[in-house]
Amino acid sequence: MSLSTSIRFEATDLDAIATAEGRVAIMVTPDGKLDPGARRANRLTKGAVARLVESERFGKAKSGQVMTLAWPAGMAAEALDVLVLDRKATPVDARKAGATLAKLKGTKALLLMAGNTREAANIALGIALRDYRFDRYKSSDDDSEDRDSAAVVIHHTSPEDMTAAAAPLLAVAEGAHMTRDLVNEPANVLTTTEFADRLAEMTSLGLKVEVLDEDELEKLGMRTLLCVGQGSDSPSKVVVMQWNGGQKDDAPLALVGKGVVFDTGGISLKPAAGMEDMTMDMGGAGVVAGTMRALALRKAKANVVGLVGLVENMPSGNATRPGDVIKSMKGTTVEVINTDAEGRLVLADVLWYAQERFKPVGMIDLATLTGAIIIGLGHENAGVFSNDDALCNAFLKAAEAEGEGAWRMPLGKAYDELIKSRIADIKNTGGRPAGSITAAQFLARFVKDETPWIHLDIAGVASVKSDTDFAPKGATGWGVAALNRLVQDKFEQG
Repeated sequence: MSLSTSIRFEATDLDAIATAEGRVAIMVTPDGKLDPGARRANRLTKGAVARLVESERFGKAKSGQVMTLAWPAGMAAEALDVLVLDRKATPVDARKAGATLAKLKGTKALLLMAGNTREAANIALGIALRDYRFDRYKSSDDDSEDRDSAAVVIHHTSPEDMTAAAAPLLAVAEGAHMTRDLVNEPANVLTTTEFADRLAEMTSLGLKVEVLDEDELEKLGMRTLLCVGQGSDSPSKVVVMQWNGGQKDDAPLALVGKGVVFDTGGISLKPAAGMEDMTMDMGGAGVVAGTMRALALRKAKANVVGLVGLVENMPSGNATRPGDVIKSMKGTTVEVINTDAEGRLVLADVLWYAQERFKPVGMIDLATLTGAIIIGLGHENAGVFSNDDALCNAFLKAAEAEGEGAWRMPLGKAYDELIKSRIADIKNTGGRPAGSITAAQFLARFVKDETPWIHLDIAGVASVKSDTDFAPKGATGWGVAALNRLVQDKFEQG
């Protein structure tokens, strides 16, 4: 896979402003100073840019805002976009500006005159993140132009340097696009087998990929994972992706993802309204996959292992029933109170397996786990639960730096009372009170005391009903950028 639109850097050519078709973008600082590209556009348009800069409208403009002159005289372009960007703009501000340009661009080509701005790479990342489409199942599309014609060309005084600077950022965008593609796929296409096959294709990037099938999972004792998928015709699987870019003997960071490719709720059947959205219940596994792709593409100097549990939760004569007691790989017995609280059953075994096999330096799981986290945090933040302040703070810092909302939630032994079982070691739900916390407390039972661990409940941020700063409605790819930054800041060598 690749980005929806190609982005490349070229040496500054002011003559291109006059002849470029589609859209042309120039940059102006809030104080109204024009760089050479803006001055050339001003001459071509017989002073239109200067009149805009001197206007009351420009005086109210904020850094990152774009103002458009349609069908500018003296230019072949359909529009001249004037990007207001402060010289001290943060990387996230620059990305938001790039995303704004991408929204305006649509399927048109874009020529951006970036001059020598230090934020050109982040503008490119913003364009790449926002310029995303998932239209492969549409038989006709009014906007279906040749995508090559929609390429983005950024003119810069040092194109080679900017190409190198943008490459690792665009790797993150490609990882986020992979996550979005997986989350947006319908369940009749993205079966557990198809999901595993797509991950196996990443061996071409240097990842080592293993697919564990049901017989192997049974031998390992992963019965809580297997019990979720036993009502489905799709076989349950665990996929292990290893990126070994660090020192040979260094323990890896483990990323663990919930991959329920469709969730009916099982015997505890969900209401029909909104059930079609449960194609996104593999969002945690999608983020792990996208992150591993990004790390491999940019050749991260760290050891990271990604593990995803792939199942489908269906009702049938063979499905797990409420009241069943299942023995986990750890040996802990679980009373299944509600078969719709299935994600924690999948993660329990994969978390334990990750620790037993890889002895990770830290472990982060991601799951669209509870509706309760949406009640608490809406669609702005993922819920963050952790047993280790240092790892948690490092992740929160990375998420903030990347503009991805995350909020720490509490854990505590008092919540364990809610998931005590009368007949087993633990039950899989504690009811409505503190629903996201009791889910995290359940997972904590499968984390060893010596393992720094974060649980990310991404139910509210994995897929949304309206556009975000960096994504159209639907799958967001939330988490790929933050996890990549965490690896870069805390785990990479040199």
